[in-house]
Amino acid sequence: MNKEVLKLAIPNILSNISVPLLSTVDTALMGRLSEVHIGAVGLGAMIFNFIYWNFGFLRMGTTGLTAQEYGKGSAGGIAANFGRSIIVALGLATFVILIHVPLAESSFYLLNVDGAQESLVAEYFYIRIWAAPATLSLYAFMGWFFGMQNAIYPMILTIFINVVNIALSYYFVHVLGWQVAGVAYGTMIAQYAGFILAVLLFYFGYREYIQHFRKELIMQWTALKKFLQVNGDIFIRTFCLTFVFGYFYSQSSANGELILAANVILLQLLNWMSYGVDGFAFASESLVGKYAGAKNKAKTNQAIRLTFIWGMSLAALFALIYGLFGVEILRLFTNQEDVIAATAPFLIWMVLFPLLSTPCYLWDGIFIGLTASKAMRNGMMLAFVIYLVSNYLLLAWGNDGLWLALLLFMIARGGIQQWLYWRYGMALT
Repeated sequence: MNKEVLKLAIPNILSNISVPLLSTVDTALMGRLSEVHIGAVGLGAMIFNFIYWNFGFLRMGTTGLTAQEYGKGSAGGIAANFGRSIIVALGLATFVILIHVPLAESSFYLLNVDGAQESLVAEYFYIRIWAAPATLSLYAFMGWFFGMQNAIYPMILTIFINVVNIALSYYFVHVLGWQVAGVAYGTMIAQYAGFILAVLLFYFGYREYIQHFRKELIMQWTALKKFLQVNGDIFIRTFCLTFVFGYFYSQSSANGELILAANVILLQLLNWMSYGVDGFAFASESLVGKYAGAKNKAKTNQAIRLTFIWGMSLAALFALIYGLFGVEILRLFTNQEDVIAATAPFLIWMVLFPLLSTPCYLWDGIFIGLTASKAMRNGMMLAFVIYLVSNYLLLAWGNDGLWLALLLFMIARGGIQQWLYWRYGMALT
């Protein structure tokens, strides 16, 4: 089982770490310009996080459902899940593009984007939005590959996309001097390059499933109803999550450009940790889904236990690195001394977050594998209420209050899901 966990987790960790590497490079490129540019790219990226995270069910739901069909050995079910996911992805992408103007204007307002930054954030948004069809289709491909117990293809895709993105962003910003627009164009082009590669990987690795793509299977009501229900629950769950981070950015922006720049950098550190431990969460999605589909309770529990051991060990390593080398790491993001001075007092949160928030990431993977979407949704809604109350009570604590409320939210998420599994076990499926 350790071999199974690591076979899935190590490629996931390598590919996941390349994701925050991209945003780290974007932040570093802007960090050589000014805190206004750092904040603008941070806010622009948050808008897209809010959009795309809410559609994250395309990956998560597809992984859990496909893994269970894989455990059952159903080629028709495996192919049908992929077909449903791609159709939904392209439909949602079309919808996003149709409403992108009001979506942008409402996002600028809700995130408290000020006059100095609004033109930069708008420039970033109106370029990157055209990557929506490729981005959402890649969610479907990634989820399906994970469900097929294949972590290598997602690793290849993620690393390829981010290498292309980093190279183009560096060229556009550093050589051509396009600044914020250069980062946006780099991201858009890289997404379409990744989509083309995903199609090629599917064709050369899984083209035998093409013969199982039949309309009557894809549109079978019972399976389609479960697909929509699982994804609907995950959408509500993810909306609460993105609202929390969107509100965090909004409050950071309202506290001034320096605090916003500081929190953008600190969230990059949090992303490094979360994407790292998510390697084990993704492994649990695949393994728990496979063994839950095969009705093997002993193997399911063993997979859960081992992903926790490995995941918490990696989290402790992140906490140690941030605690010992935090200030040195800040200098990788910016050479602006005022930004470094504003960020350093809050590094203690980067030590606490890995140790206390990692369980919620791991439980998310477990619940996705179980397709326990209703439990995920209800647990997240309760944690969301806890966050709102905590944030209100801690307003007087300034930026420390923002971070403490966010940490309490993470702890609540993990604690509620752990209790639900102890209480109901595999009956959550």
